[in-house]
Amino acid sequence: MAEEQKIAPEADSAAEENHIIAERRAKLQLLRDANAAYPNDFRRKDYFADLHAKYDAEDRETFEASEKVEVQTAGRIMLKRVMGKVSFLTVKDMTGTIQYFVTRDALGEEAYKNFKTWDVGDIVGSTGYLFKTKTGELSVHVETLRLLTKSIRPLPDKHKGITDPELIYRQRYVDLMTNDVSRNRFITRSKMITAIRDFMTQHRFLEVETPMLHPIPGGANAKPFITHHNALDVDLYLRIAPELYLKRLVVGGMERVYDMNRCFRNEGMDVRHNPEFTTIEWYAAYWDYRIQMDFTEELIRYAAIKATGSAVVQYQGVTVDLSQPFDRLTPKEAIMKYSDYTSEQIDDEAFLRAELARRGEPQKDFVGYGTLLMAMFDLVAEAKLIRPTFLINFPTEVSPLARASDSDPSICERFELYIVGREHANGFSELNDPDDQARRFKAQADAKSKGDDEAMYYDADYIRALEYGLAPTSGCGIGIDRLAMLLTDAPSIRDVLLFPQMRPEADLLK
Repeated sequence: MAEEQKIAPEADSAAEENHIIAERRAKLQLLRDANAAYPNDFRRKDYFADLHAKYDAEDRETFEASEKVEVQTAGRIMLKRVMGKVSFLTVKDMTGTIQYFVTRDALGEEAYKNFKTWDVGDIVGSTGYLFKTKTGELSVHVETLRLLTKSIRPLPDKHKGITDPELIYRQRYVDLMTNDVSRNRFITRSKMITAIRDFMTQHRFLEVETPMLHPIPGGANAKPFITHHNALDVDLYLRIAPELYLKRLVVGGMERVYDMNRCFRNEGMDVRHNPEFTTIEWYAAYWDYRIQMDFTEELIRYAAIKATGSAVVQYQGVTVDLSQPFDRLTPKEAIMKYSDYTSEQIDDEAFLRAELARRGEPQKDFVGYGTLLMAMFDLVAEAKLIRPTFLINFPTEVSPLARASDSDPSICERFELYIVGREHANGFSELNDPDDQARRFKAQADAKSKGDDEAMYYDADYIRALEYGLAPTSGCGIGIDRLAMLLTDAPSIRDVLLFPQMRPEADLLK
């Protein structure tokens, strides 16, 4: 009867797991004594997915009639079945899995005896040749087999994987070993990022790197992380956005630039927010926000197709069609569409202030109509924008870096893109009037002095750059993590971050 060694279930107790670890450490010690632990002279030549793609379609008879296909492969043992003189392994590499057919006759008596003591989770390298089993499964007939890395800790159950979300995020390395859904999410994320870069290159954008440490935090309304540079004896801030540096580059004549990298905001954590996150921001001279909206729509559609194979994606049971033109609404139109408020009520600043307070969202006394309007939008409409929708014509009050409308200075040429009730992009025609920008910075500084922790600082050097002249420009930013959530059907931002921020473990590993 076959002896099948599966991935061990999660330990029922610390004692049980410690017993397994002790047994495996004893095996490792034997390898150390034989000077055979952790060798580094095996070289892989073939990948499992490549072998499947090339040979899966060939039948068993073709293999038997043809010259042997010699292969040299390596991977982690995910399943082990020992049947006397013959054994079967399921081995996994970065591209997929394949079956190893291991026999005592091929390895020799002593080598086969040692092999039988190896464990699921061990990393092995082999040479051999391909063949098809009676059931048509492509397999490697192993001629030599080496233990390259001893796995000391048992893997979770093959079918259940890690069931505790806390462990999934803390021990992503184990999650990736055993959970193909999780692994494929990150493969899709990587394809999405590659597609975005390709699209930007096709449209003559230049990728640049801007500072992570800022003397003045700017580019967004958010609370920064603060650190200290000892040599200069100055406080610095982890960047909350690269915007002001990118626009300095446009001033310098780099007319189409983008930066895709980390940003940091010292704020709360939930299914949509992590204090460390990835964005792409780009700026193009001689564009306005209308051109920018069209470009953003094309970019997201292109990235979806390249990453998933389709512009139609499923997100948490909802079909999202990115192939169709995106909707466009003003904040007032969105509020009226998704609530019973009248036009007159929405236009009434006193009503908005009182109604927000009644609904548990009181606003600070010094904020104006624009802030109240957007707070009402957040309350009644944001979560209902399921179809891709551009929210346009923001209040100038809440958009300190956006160009005001020529026809109505109370609004600006700004948009935000909402999909499945979440903001995915933010863009606008850039404010390039240095005097107007200076006035808005002063207003932000005044708000900060009154207790608005997220208001922007006054950036004198940025004003100086604008005084040299910024061409008519439009910029946009997309949250890479949220877009990855959409394209991989991930319910939480933590599912698309390899190592999300976590509270410290109560008991650190010894």
